[in-house]
Amino acid sequence: MEERHIASVDLGTSKLAVCVARIMGQDVQVIYYRETPSQGIRYSYVNNPGKVEGVLREALTQAQQELKIKIQQVIVGLPRYYVRQESASASMVRTDADSQIEESEVKTLKSMALEEYPLSDSKNEVIYGAVAQSFSTEDSLNELENEIVGMTAEKLEGNFKVFIGSRRHSINIDNVFNSMGIAIAKKYFTPGITARAVLKEEQMENGVALIDIGAGVSSVTIFKGKIMRYYAAIPFGGNSITRDIKTECNFSFDLAENIKRAYGACMPSKLSAMGEKSIQIVDENDEPTAQVTVKYISEIISARMKEIIEALLYHIQASGYASEDLLRAGVVVTGGGAEIVNCANYIKDLSGYSVKIGYPRRFFSCEGCPEAGEASAATSMGMIMAAKGDKMLNCVNEAPARRYWTAPKPSGINSRLAVAENQPAEVPETDVTVNEPAEAPSETAVVTEPAIEEAVIAAQDEGGSTVFDEPTEEELKEYEKRKGEKGNKPPKPPRKPRTRPTFTWFKHIQSTISKAAGDIFDDMENEDI
Repeated sequence: MEERHIASVDLGTSKLAVCVARIMGQDVQVIYYRETPSQGIRYSYVNNPGKVEGVLREALTQAQQELKIKIQQVIVGLPRYYVRQESASASMVRTDADSQIEESEVKTLKSMALEEYPLSDSKNEVIYGAVAQSFSTEDSLNELENEIVGMTAEKLEGNFKVFIGSRRHSINIDNVFNSMGIAIAKKYFTPGITARAVLKEEQMENGVALIDIGAGVSSVTIFKGKIMRYYAAIPFGGNSITRDIKTECNFSFDLAENIKRAYGACMPSKLSAMGEKSIQIVDENDEPTAQVTVKYISEIISARMKEIIEALLYHIQASGYASEDLLRAGVVVTGGGAEIVNCANYIKDLSGYSVKIGYPRRFFSCEGCPEAGEASAATSMGMIMAAKGDKMLNCVNEAPARRYWTAPKPSGINSRLAVAENQPAEVPETDVTVNEPAEAPSETAVVTEPAIEEAVIAAQDEGGSTVFDEPTEEELKEYEKRKGEKGNKPPKPPRKPRTRPTFTWFKHIQSTISKAAGDIFDDMENEDI
């Protein structure tokens, strides 16, 4: 059985996390996890690609030297802030109303929703992902995807949540890895996969709000009926707390961060005798320069944390899922901010919900990497979980040109898409068409097809359903055959050293990408590198 590796990169505001997992069949083992202070990242998006590249290059080099492997492609997360959600619907009229609805028709409807969604600013926006909320026919309303398949109907309609982000933020990620000569195998909109890493199936079924407190961004993701129903983010997190300590105590940012990590706690009234202890700061000559009590640090932390929690509770209220009947599983808090002492109790005190800390679930072995079990590693673990089912993905291999997926075209289907507002927008009926794949370039390139992003819908069930069919046995055999033929070829003569990177993935994607909204999905699960 062939051994594979998956490498993930979590681009956080304060830390850059590199994780590598070894896969042998169904056995998955995390063999490397390391967090490095990040530079050039603001509110979870790449603001300065040059600075990010410097830190990332060093982090990946360290991982390669320690593991004695060469990482040639990675999976990476998209920004969590500057993302808005919209509602959309797509419908089709079936020519044979007495035939059963097939999975291919549902896939086609999903692709239509992304292809035809009218971006208000297509030059600056891109669709990060979408989640199917429900499907309806003339006889049934609000059915789940697994329930609608097999029914008979003349008309099929789907309702979706579409998540829209900045095109520039996505391109900046491409620039970083393109400059390093490393391919991006997959990009993930991370709220869904983070949830899959820390939440149980029954929590997502009964209703739960996942609060992720990062350094620069805090977010809330709501699940009900195993479906991601709502997402919102605010530009405040752990760095806001650190800056408050820095300002109030006249410390440097690094010193304030270290004090927060070592002595930070919410709810100063609950600290008992610990709150009266003092922290004495000394200089390089061991001369005391400042003194502050643990209780005062806790008061600073609690004041800022209250603002963050109340802002997130406001979004829970705005979602329409705030009642205890809809959020029976309460709140789960994860991310680096969740590790502040008394954080969960403070959220419970302010909200009235039951609150738990969300640590990555033990889906695979993490021996030798204890940091991978911390709440701050939830996103990295989620990306590994979401990507491990792709049997073609091996991050130590060069990125192959993947088979271009085309949605099945049911005969005679008409489609209509409308933005779900007070009055649906009128769109002329047109026959369903699927773009023909462009001829594959000779060098490594990306060709994508619009579809629902797997990482988002993966959190809806433990099976991690995907829009794209699993590779058939014939395709896997062909893949192995090509690998064997490649291994039997005589070695090529060494090339002359070049002064410039030879990897041209980003140039090819610029030339092959179309202007249709769905065709921008280099960052989705769709058809990968």
